[in-house]
Amino acid sequence: MKILFITWTRIGDAVLSTGLLHELLRRHPEAEITVVCGPLAQTLFANVPGLSRVIALSKKRFNLHWLTLWREVAGTRWDLVVDLRRSLTSYFIRAKSRRILGPTDTTQHRVAWLPQLLGINAPLDPHLWISEAQDEIAARLVPGGAKVLAIAPIAARPEKTWPDANFAGLVRALLADGAPCAGWRVLLAAGPGEEAQFPQLLAAIPDRQRILMTDQPDLLVVAASLRRCTLYIGNDSGLTHLAAATGMPALALFGPTNPAHFGPWGDQGRVVEAPLDNDARRIESIGVDTVAAAVTEMIHHARSP
Repeated sequence: MKILFITWTRIGDAVLSTGLLHELLRRHPEAEITVVCGPLAQTLFANVPGLSRVIALSKKRFNLHWLTLWREVAGTRWDLVVDLRRSLTSYFIRAKSRRILGPTDTTQHRVAWLPQLLGINAPLDPHLWISEAQDEIAARLVPGGAKVLAIAPIAARPEKTWPDANFAGLVRALLADGAPCAGWRVLLAAGPGEEAQFPQLLAAIPDRQRILMTDQPDLLVVAASLRRCTLYIGNDSGLTHLAAATGMPALALFGPTNPAHFGPWGDQGRVVEAPLDNDARRIESIGVDTVAAAVTEMIHHARSP
């Protein structure tokens, strides 16, 4: 059986779709899977059982990337096409069955909404296929035995990014003597070169306590590293969804986007949402004290029996 699974371009959206793919594999364990995603998300699917290939689809002008995809997949007769992008490509290839996602339902979390494509009225938790080798790499990057606060200070858009100065103030407050994270190490997760966007946060963390992860191209190694940490803080971003998918305590800071639809999924996920001001939520209006209080509550909850 040959399955074509077309998921979203961005990392966070792709993470939220992995529960659906995991369910397809449960139903069709013998299937050969081809996954279509964005270039940044492709390592997320490298260990999928039955994987035939991952097609990393880069966007092109005038939607010509869909023509590129058609050329890649039109020569195969597919048993099942699952298309979360609602692309015309899915209608112009040979397939016995097609499941194409309908209009977005923002009244539900995406993890709860997606399974309806397969006739399921219950959430399908995101699933990460982390290998033993990737776990071993993570163990070298984040040694055991110490408490580690993971922070991902970058988001895809400026309006979704809490200011660098706020992150720096938060870390100083949390690491101070007698503070909830005193003595903890801090892992900073970002993309290559993105450390230039948070110089104040970097300066706020003593060198001996800092773990900088900006050059790791394998998302599953990043995920394995994050789940070795004690607690995670980030914006509404792909790394936040990746952290939440590991099951670790994850705190997400939200401005204009809707946490009811895009919040970190799972019992360990928490959200601090910007206050409403003139019908808008601006992430920079979230106070450092508010986030510090949320972190303190999460640590206290984790320690409670």
